[in-house]
Amino acid sequence: MSFDLSARLAVRRADNLYRQRPLLESPQGPQVVVDGQPLLAFCNNDYLGLANHPLVIEAWQAGASRWGVGGGASHLVIGHSTPHHALEEALAEFTGRPRALLFSNGYMANLGAVTALVGPGDTVLEDRLNHASLLDAGLLSGARFNRYLHNDATSLAKRLEKACGNTLVVTDGVFSMDGDLADLPALAREARAKGAWLMVDDAHGFGPLGAKGGGIVEHFGLSAQDVPVLVGTLGKAFGTSGAFVAGSEELIESLIQFARPYIYTTSQPPALACATLKSLELLRTEHWRREHLNTLVGQFRRGAEQIGLQLMDSFTPIQPIMIGDSGRAVRLSQMLRERGLLVTAIRPPTVPAGSARLRVTLSAAHTEAQVQLLLNALDDCWRTMEFDHA
Repeated sequence: MSFDLSARLAVRRADNLYRQRPLLESPQGPQVVVDGQPLLAFCNNDYLGLANHPLVIEAWQAGASRWGVGGGASHLVIGHSTPHHALEEALAEFTGRPRALLFSNGYMANLGAVTALVGPGDTVLEDRLNHASLLDAGLLSGARFNRYLHNDATSLAKRLEKACGNTLVVTDGVFSMDGDLADLPALAREARAKGAWLMVDDAHGFGPLGAKGGGIVEHFGLSAQDVPVLVGTLGKAFGTSGAFVAGSEELIESLIQFARPYIYTTSQPPALACATLKSLELLRTEHWRREHLNTLVGQFRRGAEQIGLQLMDSFTPIQPIMIGDSGRAVRLSQMLRERGLLVTAIRPPTVPAGSARLRVTLSAAHTEAQVQLLLNALDDCWRTMEFDHA
């Protein structure tokens, strides 16, 4: 008996679900070169336009000159460098928490936090639309795992009634495929009433949300008691790479002791931490980036509604256009690309069956003129598709 991989791949192609990697041949930004073609991109998560910022690049270069290239070892051996420590202290101060802990990526941060906090005999409750890394973490923890209805505090309360052992409630802050916000005040209220901890992965909230870019917790004015475990990634609005968990002294020390993805992984390059320190400074001081981004979001939503496109309930930089059929979503993405615009079609299993979409993401690096170009192309392509469909 052998693996019939060719048959599995053929089925995926036939269902319009086959995935391919675009080859980026330029730095991140609105204007990119992909597979040799110059394109105006609306599909990365560089929300504040920092991924190719000259000061961030300069900080990385200076860090490499001072600290070398590789982390060299795990944090617990000899890989915890001064820039790592400085970044952790800065992130703790930024989030208003006693401590923060660096991870090499967001998947590891979520996996490490969940599996370190709960195990057999405990309970983990997650939103149905959580990111795959959160769902995998819950399953791999060995705890009793259950999912509540999307953003539904009543559904969560019913599951909390049946929870046993230590109970961890886990949610995204901003849901990456829909762009909507978790109802954190209601979720926190239900969790605290039952003595459960709430963990929020605010990967897409840091930077765009909050008066100072502090994310969804700042947006709702919640405390560390409301959200004891706060996760953020650095590869989105921060423009660099990696992730962190912020919380109490006891939480961070527990992760250092028990989070296997932290313990058994080489630290990120120290120069990367130097770059992130600079991007954090820009995030906190250049408020115009967030203000300009909000202007673009409003412009896009008004224009898309005039065209007749179905949008999700989102005021974040994530603006999905609901299509439904995977084939039609792929076709619309291809039509836009023929007009010089790159917008990715998102299909199952990343999203539920029948909910394929184009995931438009906006950046502070975009201009209003570029957003209008996208709207003009969408209007043209949508009319063509509707005519053909009729």
